Amino acid sequence: MHPAMYLLLHRARSTELRQRAAEFCLAPTASRTGLRTRLGWFLVELGLRIMPRHPGRACVAPGTA
Repeated sequence: MHPAMYLLLHRARSTELRQRAAEFCLAPTASRTGLRTRLGWFLVELGLRIMPRHPGRACVAPGTA
């Protein structure tokens, strides 16, 4: 392929991709207060609550201590 033709096709494709990216940025996004988000953060909080609160203790495999 001739280099000038390659450059022309590259410019056309990059223009198309930039236009699609701009449209994507303008598209409305889902609210961050949706049910999935709230449920996810609830599960994170629950997991943090049930974790042991002894950061200094390490788990040791039986027979190694």
